Amino acid sequence: MNSLNRRNFLKAASATAAGSFVGSALPMFAAAQEPARAIAKNDHLQIGLIGAGIQGQGDTKVALQVPGVKLLAVADCYQGRLDHSKELWGNDLFTTRNYSEILARKDIDAVIIATPDHWHRQAAVDAMHAGKDVYCEKPMIHLYSDGPEIIETARTTNRVIQVGSQRVSSVVYAKAKELLASGAIGQLNTVTARWDRNSSMGAWNYTVPLDANTETCDWPRFLGTAPKIPFNAEQFFQWRKWKAYGSGVAGDLFVHLFSGTHFITGSKGPTRAMATGGLRFWKDGRDVPDVLLALFDYPEGFNLSLRVNFVDGGDESEGFIFTGSEGTMEIAGNTVSVSRTPRPSAPGYAIGTYTDAMQKRLLDAYHDKYPNSHQPAETSMNFEKFIAPSGYSDSYDHFNNFFQSVRSRKPVEEDAVFGFRAAGAALLSNLSYERGAVVGWDPVNMKLT
Repeated sequence: MNSLNRRNFLKAASATAAGSFVGSALPMFAAAQEPARAIAKNDHLQIGLIGAGIQGQGDTKVALQVPGVKLLAVADCYQGRLDHSKELWGNDLFTTRNYSEILARKDIDAVIIATPDHWHRQAAVDAMHAGKDVYCEKPMIHLYSDGPEIIETARTTNRVIQVGSQRVSSVVYAKAKELLASGAIGQLNTVTARWDRNSSMGAWNYTVPLDANTETCDWPRFLGTAPKIPFNAEQFFQWRKWKAYGSGVAGDLFVHLFSGTHFITGSKGPTRAMATGGLRFWKDGRDVPDVLLALFDYPEGFNLSLRVNFVDGGDESEGFIFTGSEGTMEIAGNTVSVSRTPRPSAPGYAIGTYTDAMQKRLLDAYHDKYPNSHQPAETSMNFEKFIAPSGYSDSYDHFNNFFQSVRSRKPVEEDAVFGFRAAGAALLSNLSYERGAVVGWDPVNMKLT
């Protein structure tokens, strides 16, 4: 896969943006490809996949595009996915329903964990204790108690753990971070994000295979710490719809928006959250809302507004807008754009209801204080747009960052502390929704208040 080097992208963007905010949209950047480093035969990182569902298989396909990475083993609770893994990656692939068998292998360097949320903590902790580095899908936690244990295990075992919110490795988000820090939109006051879906698949109604039964599905292993109930194929394959296994729209989608917000602003997280919503349309037995709206207060002086709507009647879409005192910055896919409307040099006046004499006195004082106010105000909007090259993948960059850290032992982009702060903030939405009240969060110490 062709990957864009972040350094070259930012260099090109900065060069193109010289004299920023004085013209029209910028052209797409041409990416200089960084030559792939030659990988010695004995230098391959050998990985295992734990959880071979939609996300797990997708993650692995991207991970294997990074030079020097080889898949040796796959664990999943459904036999059909183990069989398909061999169809994808070869009959010599080791497959098992018990991930402990993967962790016991000495030839596995790292694992991708893409299980249901309620297995993230246990699988990650087990893997790190087994000496494996970990790429753990978001949200890192299912319960707040998961976070401190994962962080402490990573510290005591000296293992690398990367949480899978790939936007923090995106060159587009890096450019947005640079623009905000440069004052491109002035003082940030609000961040507004939405994620609307209008399809059954978007609402997690994934197809259940025809052979789903207690022979092909390891139901007791899937349940893990969840309440023990009889086999339910829908809950096995559509687990995001139930809070016993998943974290609702907050853990699936909000967490991406929190990761992006924290990366761009440098914030550790919000201090208060308030949420509302409900189960409006998909009344199919699920126990998490399909519409969720939430507001968050940040100690840096801005507010975050989030919305997820699984009942949207329009196009499936996402929006992410940063509003400041001097303009707005919007991220859409692999683009970031900044719009600025020049602020008037003088505040203006409203004097028409006063006597003529008072109006004259006020105008004289006004023009003395603002001598340039006689000049016409500049009203045109300035617009700049930064576009990643066609085919750019932040997921590739995120995995590339992880594997580089595995080799070098240098910090990853999204370690367990960052992952906990993003997921902890996102799950405040669920807590506020369930309690019907404002909830507090200490983003520094990562504790509910």
